[in-house]
Amino acid sequence: MVHNTKKPPFPRRERIKVRVENSGVNGEQFINFVTKYRNIKFPRLEFKSGELEAIMPNGKDPSGLVQKYMNWIRRKQEFIISCLEAAKKLETVKRKKEQLELLVDKTLKRYSMDFGLQVNKVFYRKMRTKWASCSSKQNLTINTMMRHLPKRQIEYILYHELVHMIEKKHNDRFWKLIRKKFKNHEKLEMSLFSYWFLLNSPQVTAGNDALME
Repeated sequence: MVHNTKKPPFPRRERIKVRVENSGVNGEQFINFVTKYRNIKFPRLEFKSGELEAIMPNGKDPSGLVQKYMNWIRRKQEFIISCLEAAKKLETVKRKKEQLELLVDKTLKRYSMDFGLQVNKVFYRKMRTKWASCSSKQNLTINTMMRHLPKRQIEYILYHELVHMIEKKHNDRFWKLIRKKFKNHEKLEMSLFSYWFLLNSPQVTAGNDALME
């Protein structure tokens, strides 16, 4: 059997003209994005480092995908702008890594008792795209940048991850569990995006949202 060992082309920056509709003002506009080719079957759109990326199968043209999801792209761009504006008004917390670990330990013990859960291990490292994550082995990985967040945001992140140990998907059951403790979770989610921009500027990441074709 002969395997295809040809490497995908390097990422390239592109600028295309697209038709914009249902956005208040119909017409055409230019959209800038980066195309990255992968050995994949389905294309997708992502926002990383504050800019749009088209992840494409080798040899495929991204123009149709960008045009198809233009309304989604515009909503994400507007969301990023609002987060950047909010970030200008935020202040970070001066907290040592040891202080973060102590706060995390106390918070996890309290919330774990509420759920009847047992966290296995907690790891700390700098993460490129997430505040925290949980594994199928009940391990938590904490982004060390969390030490700069207010206590309430840290509590929300930890609670969020513990809920994922009960419900993996962001479905109705998941958000119902979240609202039991954090009724204002939408505002907290928004603030976490803004803090992410603030702490990662100019290397910013607009969350993990992606569209599958």
